[in-house]
Amino acid sequence: MSDVRSVAQGGDLFVQRIREQWTGQLGRRLDVLVAGCAHDEPLGLGRIDVRVTGVDEDLPAIRGVVEERADLVAWALGDLRSAALPPRSFDVIQLSFLLERIEHAELVFDRLLQSLRPGGLVLLRMRDRKSAYALLERLTPAWLRRLLWRRLVVPGTPGPLPVVHGPLASADGMHAFCLTRGLLITDEETATSGPAMGRVGGALVGLTARLTRGRYPATHDEITMVIRKPEYHFARLI
Repeated sequence: MSDVRSVAQGGDLFVQRIREQWTGQLGRRLDVLVAGCAHDEPLGLGRIDVRVTGVDEDLPAIRGVVEERADLVAWALGDLRSAALPPRSFDVIQLSFLLERIEHAELVFDRLLQSLRPGGLVLLRMRDRKSAYALLERLTPAWLRRLLWRRLVVPGTPGPLPVVHGPLASADGMHAFCLTRGLLITDEETATSGPAMGRVGGALVGLTARLTRGRYPATHDEITMVIRKPEYHFARLI
């Protein structure tokens, strides 16, 4: 079991924050980087002028989806530690269900942040490694995940994708990361959105929570955060 749901529909927290960012920049076009673009549908932003670029890993399940996206003016797949991202070239980074499925997540996030302009936003969604859902993902062998995937998810859901769930993919890990880099977390929410959370998947997640005596809860599996890069010049700008 793994991965994702689409992001940012009308009235969504992310849409609201992007509208505020656009207003604060007096209606200038926003340059948006979608990292983890295999799973995000276009943002419902109405009349806001945006230019969207996508990056993700080069995996067959991801390439097939990205090639069909009409909203991306450019996209690149490959090693995200060396992706060609010009410094300070984006106003918003939409980072969706990526950090928990890649190795060297801190290095990748640092590289993405280098491409974010001062005062820019990171709109983050990730699977919480400290949830019962994520623990079950880590404990399920890859061959079994492949066998069960199509039976547990909505048809067309890309995957199953790799499962890593490093320390950064948690509330504590992200708070520590942001503290050391001078980043401000302005919003934080939790939700249940795992694509395999149907009747069977939900029962397995609930059983995992009970077996761990609540250390890995079934109350949520997703963390949503809005993170702002500081404007001032003496902050650590990475």
